Amino acid sequence: MTDPNKPSARDYRDTLFLPKTDFPMRAGLPKNEPKWLEYWNEIDLYGAQRKAENAKGPWTLHDGPPYANGHIHMGTALNKILKDVINRSHQMLGHDANYVPGWDCHGLPIEWKVEEEFRGKGRQKDDVPGSEFRKRCREYAAGWLDTQREEFQRLGVIGDWKNPYKTMNFESEADICAELLKIAKTGQLYRGSKPIMWSPVEQTALAEAEVEYHDKKATQIYVKFPVRDMPFTDELFSLYAASDKDDGDNSLSREEYTSRFDAMVEGSSVVIWTTTPWTIPANRAVSFRRGISYGLYEIQEMEDSEFDPWSKPGDKLIIADALWETIAKAGLIKKAKKRFAIPADILVQTTLSHPLKDMDGAEGKYDFPVPLLEGDHVTADAGTGFVHTAPSHGEDDYIVWTSNQQKLEALGIDPVVPMTLDDAGCYTDVMPTRFQGLDVIRTSGKKRGQDGKANGEVLKALVECGNLLARGMLTLRDAHSWRSKAPVIRRATPQWFISMSKGGLRDKAIVEIEKTKFWPDRGRNRIGTMVADRPDWLISRQRNWGVPITLIVGPKGELHTDRDDAELINSRILAAVREHGVDGWFDTPLETLMPEGHEGWNKVTDILDVWFDSGCTHAFCLKTRDDLPDRADLYLEGSDQHRGWFQSSLLESCAVYGEAPYKGVLTHGFVVDEKGLKMSKSLGNTMSPEDISKQFGAEIMRIWTASSDFTTDLKIGKEIIQTNVDAYRKLRNTLRYMIGALDGFDDSEAVDYVDMPALEKWVLHRLSEITAEHEGWVRDHDHKKIFSALFNFCTVDLSAFYFDIRKDALYCDPLNSTRRRACRTVINEVFLRLTTWLAPIMCFTMEEVWRARFGETAKSVHLELFKDAPENWKNYALSHEMNVVREFRTRAQEAIEPLRKDGVIKSSLEASLKASDVMLEVALDTLGIGFKRYNGLDQDGDYPNPLEPVDTLADYLIVSACELTLPNTDDPIQVEDLKVNPDFAKCERSWKYFRPEGDAEITPRDQAAIDSLN
Repeated sequence: MTDPNKPSARDYRDTLFLPKTDFPMRAGLPKNEPKWLEYWNEIDLYGAQRKAENAKGPWTLHDGPPYANGHIHMGTALNKILKDVINRSHQMLGHDANYVPGWDCHGLPIEWKVEEEFRGKGRQKDDVPGSEFRKRCREYAAGWLDTQREEFQRLGVIGDWKNPYKTMNFESEADICAELLKIAKTGQLYRGSKPIMWSPVEQTALAEAEVEYHDKKATQIYVKFPVRDMPFTDELFSLYAASDKDDGDNSLSREEYTSRFDAMVEGSSVVIWTTTPWTIPANRAVSFRRGISYGLYEIQEMEDSEFDPWSKPGDKLIIADALWETIAKAGLIKKAKKRFAIPADILVQTTLSHPLKDMDGAEGKYDFPVPLLEGDHVTADAGTGFVHTAPSHGEDDYIVWTSNQQKLEALGIDPVVPMTLDDAGCYTDVMPTRFQGLDVIRTSGKKRGQDGKANGEVLKALVECGNLLARGMLTLRDAHSWRSKAPVIRRATPQWFISMSKGGLRDKAIVEIEKTKFWPDRGRNRIGTMVADRPDWLISRQRNWGVPITLIVGPKGELHTDRDDAELINSRILAAVREHGVDGWFDTPLETLMPEGHEGWNKVTDILDVWFDSGCTHAFCLKTRDDLPDRADLYLEGSDQHRGWFQSSLLESCAVYGEAPYKGVLTHGFVVDEKGLKMSKSLGNTMSPEDISKQFGAEIMRIWTASSDFTTDLKIGKEIIQTNVDAYRKLRNTLRYMIGALDGFDDSEAVDYVDMPALEKWVLHRLSEITAEHEGWVRDHDHKKIFSALFNFCTVDLSAFYFDIRKDALYCDPLNSTRRRACRTVINEVFLRLTTWLAPIMCFTMEEVWRARFGETAKSVHLELFKDAPENWKNYALSHEMNVVREFRTRAQEAIEPLRKDGVIKSSLEASLKASDVMLEVALDTLGIGFKRYNGLDQDGDYPNPLEPVDTLADYLIVSACELTLPNTDDPIQVEDLKVNPDFAKCERSWKYFRPEGDAEITPRDQAAIDSLN
């Protein structure tokens, strides 16, 4: 091209056909993105997509509802962007990808915030009428919902933002109630008093999805349960007699064996281990397991110690043999002797005394016998081989206790599970006065969440009774509320449950999991294991802001759904909720809902677990909207939702409809900082979507989302953001170049495939390869692979190879040469595909690119469809030969680079090459690329027909001349500096070196281009 520093008879710059475009190099994303949002609103892009022809039918991603509380963060931004990329991609595949966003509006965090507001005004929650309190909760949620809606839209997310679903819509609340009533009608719903996770700080039940596990320091204790009655059975007599006979002694009678056994058992104790001393007062049994070997050990010597140990020689302990060494070490026992083994058939008939039976102030409340019960949960891996059983504080404890009801009654033991703690986690009057009111966990003040007074008083009482064997501290992972971050306890309270077994809910769910497609596939095992092992679904909460459990309970615990007039009552309940929302249940008198036979009946005052609310979204969104199918093609959330929304939706849908509400489930990881650490304000490593949008633009977050591996935790930080900024800049420049190169192009200029040079056919082959893979990537939601493939195509195939070679033809060939027209034809095909392929990811920039190319009257790029590739574009033979050429090109560039580095030449056009490569010759002949052979055919850099230039090897290498020499050349690639060759001159237009005729300043090709222009 023209050198402005060299004097010439003529300035040829105006004769070059350089790219022309007003498309700016600088994006200005933070300023320009909002303009595109306004444009999409003006043209009603969402509505236009719904009206478009969708030959492939509907495809629906059902939105998992974010919580309407607080600004969005990087995790929610990632989630919404990923959903938008997937929706836009399926829309451009030819589907109607209708996206209806939604919000979860009920629940404790909002209730807490509103409580704080009222306390700030001097009003406690109990002083505020329920309807007023719920009204403020609704207003609070609505305010944050509007804020989040704007923040999500700022990310470029397209959806029905004017009509989102909200769990607090009156219709939605009524539909949730209707789903509950359907389940109640089937008999899968029941009220039970089971140990559930309870938050004393929040004073409500919690579901598994509402807890998180953190390390916690806990007191561990070994406690002695004195043997009350252990019978000497015929089996035991036979066992001991046979043992003595083996030792040559067979002189004792049955009575003598019994007497010896009774003497040995007298004063002995079964030992248990626990990390919750506060549950000892609630103990009602001790569990053991058949198959574990147990023995009675008599202490003979204690370790030396600075304090008096709680055991002494002569004490007798019953423990699993495999754990004796561990227990002896904990109890400072130096030496002991195993007196005899105790078979399971003896244990099952044994009763113990409560370890607090003889404490001061026991008030006779621990005089009951403590039975030994068989339990499958008992192991000999840790502890003592015996498990302290408090049925009001443990799931396994509860199961063992209730499954032995007949045995308990036969022993004269009351099988009712005692209510040992109140809502604040304090001992009730079931306990002796000494314990009543003591708190397990502190619920207020600076020490909120720490151990209360219960542990200390229990330990003191155990020492008084002489039944504490050992104590210590350990760190364990235990459940904490995800809201208050305080520990939770297991506490038996009357709650409402959906049975996992009655009606076959667990089996149905497992079958549906097998039918569902998971991304990544390991999600199937994750949720499958959770469903297989989970207890019955606890759905009740003791709070105010939520959908009520709209059940009316009779004097014998019966439900109104079993009455003959159930349908009438249900219709009145649902009508009240549809008209007044949740207040319709709380404020409507019972006699209005149940006009006849309501004596002795009472409305339930509990509310539903918010996971039940969100689990019903398919019922009040998908199944009620005419523009959505009944089942979603995809649910997409974070990996924690295997135990949350994915599971609650699955269980609710299977309980009512017998099928999963989704066909596919995709999970993504969490957002962490560049070091892989969890984002935390205290660590100062947080990033907000708002800040990134203001500084870089939301487009950069979209590229980060699409280019990351969503199946693992996603890192983000300043360096990662900058990497994505650089990637954006390269893509924008590539597209800007194409817009400029296509200036003035129309279909009349297009060249048929058969007339195209090999290089253009190769580009079309690459397009066909990407096209063949692209739809599969879209349907597999593999946008990392899509972005990687397109980025590499732009930077490696186009910028570094195709555009690099073809810029000479574009700028310098005659306007109507086949080669130049073919190049513009191919760039047009690339442009049409690249912009649509990138549109779901870079939604703002591709809209800008599209309108820069086609003008303001063009329809949005987001109304386009992905284009197919004609079958004849595929040419794997050509691709193979082109790879040979590209490999040689790389080697040629490596040979030229030292001269450039040393300053011998400034441009590769100043060089001439001689090379030896037989495979290259074959490839060039196959591709129809001209070159100067060693047989003397002279093609240097000139073309036989200047008006119709055809490719030469020199064009591909961007040198001025290239000769393939005899195969026996020692140096495979030789470089000559043409500046010092008197036979060559520099073309003042294209900067190529050529053999001039006379005083010619430019090559014949360049002259022909100027002539055609004139």
